[in-house]
Amino acid sequence: MHRRSMLIAAGAALATTLATAQAQDRWPSKPITYVVPFGAGGTTDVLARLVTMKAGPALGTSFIIENKPGAGGSMGSDFTAKAAPDGYTIQGGTISSHAINVSLYSKLPYDPIKHFQPITMIGSMPNILVVRADSPHKSVQDVIAAAKAKPGTVNFASSGNGTSQHLSGVFFEQMTGAKMVHVPYKSSAESVNALLSGQGADIIFENLAPALPHIKAGKLRALGVTSAKRSSSLPEVPAIAEVLPGFDIVSWQAIFAPAGVPKPVVDRLSAEMIKAVNDPEIKSKLVAQGIEPGGMTPAELAAFQKAEVEKWARVIKAGNIKVD
Repeated sequence: MHRRSMLIAAGAALATTLATAQAQDRWPSKPITYVVPFGAGGTTDVLARLVTMKAGPALGTSFIIENKPGAGGSMGSDFTAKAAPDGYTIQGGTISSHAINVSLYSKLPYDPIKHFQPITMIGSMPNILVVRADSPHKSVQDVIAAAKAKPGTVNFASSGNGTSQHLSGVFFEQMTGAKMVHVPYKSSAESVNALLSGQGADIIFENLAPALPHIKAGKLRALGVTSAKRSSSLPEVPAIAEVLPGFDIVSWQAIFAPAGVPKPVVDRLSAEMIKAVNDPEIKSKLVAQGIEPGGMTPAELAAFQKAEVEKWARVIKAGNIKVD
């Protein structure tokens, strides 16, 4: 009887293994949900629709975009973290949801590394230090000098506490010893309008995409990009790192799945997403928005994300920044 029970158990285990293998072989056999942890129309949402437009047909399936905004991307990310690791739920992850929030929020319901499987990097975008066209500040050095000469007199706006725009300003203060006043708004549109109107903001470290039209229209003056190197979208604008070596901040967009997705599924999903990012049509649309196309492998994205989590933990701790 004991031997028979062992044979039955072994048979059941084999059947389960075969069923799992067959399910992976058939993947995808139904639509894939792509969670966007921010509202419709934002950068993460736009990029989700761009890459899935190419990846869907290549995978022989369709993608359902689900917007689940809230708490700086944390609500949608928590949903994905708890989803079944079967390859049918993925999400757009950002510098906020998958690097900053873990140090910013006192009670984050997920671990951005342990609970997720990296798929690929879609692209990265520097923030850009901008002032009004009539501002007396003509360079990064001018801003540093003004903020040091009269501490607390230079106001820098952002799209909210804990955003990359906010933390760019904090990092700038930490590296220069300058003291500025942070003025948080609810969105990039509001903070940019505050700068344009001259009410409440002297400078902004804004994402390149929303700032670019105003720069090209001559309404804003670009002083420096926050990436280590100059942006191909505005090659004439210096990198802040040319004045402050080591200053390097990019607002990035990547794709993640719940931890535990079978490797064959991860490999295929990553391969098709990387192809989509490298597609000439998609690439040109990314560059037009000021985004440097990505295409990292899962291992490369995992290493990059780990470094980002550690970096922002140091900046947030040093700045004593918390959001409940």
